[in-house]
Amino acid sequence: MKDVRKLTEGAILLAAFAALLLVTMYVPIVGAIVNLVLPAPFMIFAYKNKLNLIAAFVLAAIFISFIAGSLMGLGIMLIYGTLGVVIGYLLQKGKSRAFILIAGSLTMMAGLVIMYAVTVAFMKVDIIHELTVALNESVKNSEEMLKAMGREDQIAKIKEQNSLMLKQIVTLAPSALIFAAIVLTFITQWICFPIAKRFGVNVQPWGHFRNLALPKSLLWYYLIALGAMLLFHPQEGTYIYSVLINARSVLETFILLQGVALLFFLFHQKSVAKGLGVFVVILTFMIPLVRYIIMLLGITDLGFNFRKQFEKKE
Repeated sequence: MKDVRKLTEGAILLAAFAALLLVTMYVPIVGAIVNLVLPAPFMIFAYKNKLNLIAAFVLAAIFISFIAGSLMGLGIMLIYGTLGVVIGYLLQKGKSRAFILIAGSLTMMAGLVIMYAVTVAFMKVDIIHELTVALNESVKNSEEMLKAMGREDQIAKIKEQNSLMLKQIVTLAPSALIFAAIVLTFITQWICFPIAKRFGVNVQPWGHFRNLALPKSLLWYYLIALGAMLLFHPQEGTYIYSVLINARSVLETFILLQGVALLFFLFHQKSVAKGLGVFVVILTFMIPLVRYIIMLLGITDLGFNFRKQFEKKE
């Protein structure tokens, strides 16, 4: 009887997944939103069942997705299906939301890298190359407009700016991929968890953002990346330069996040209105000086445990 119930539940979830996949692939505007719900059936099934049944469910989903959408449908299923299985299994094991976000982001990152490689190798579509072509076309149009307006002196400046922009896009592509994976995973959890809760999935709540405490090892990694940049002075375009600049970019973002969390913690201790904290965060993205100050707060918190010292003084 129990096996029959599990088979019935699995069939219903597979049917729901098939319907969501069809909408994602063939209804352009709605599909862009619906695709974020695709992990939900996998999440629910993985939470309630053992690994052998989860594997059978995934195999059935592979077969259905290939019939519904050929290779494209299969690719979408492997990314979102794997993400849902990982999150559901970790929820079954009672892992924290932060741990699930990190594991899910790594899973999403691996899926995006594999899909990009397959797209370039078999479909001959390179997103970075297409973006480069589009930017070059935009520069050509700008040059023609400047010539028509008699502003030929500005053409060299625009070419230089475009060249710098292209270098940044190519160099920081890995960082963009990491941030995209984290954001997509976070949004997916935000949408899917309320749905999963209705089907009996136990999801631990997020703690307060002001209590965020990232691993202190991040500070050491950041110092190593900075030290290597200063010590070796790698040339632009080299592999070492790309690794170090992307590592610094990602680590600076996490340190900035820690600094914002510390700021909110201090405001909470002093009973300062939350609106002021939001205002400071907005300024962080607008004024570089504010961003450096917030980063300094993050470094202080990671390196010297400033938060605990403040609590003792209170």
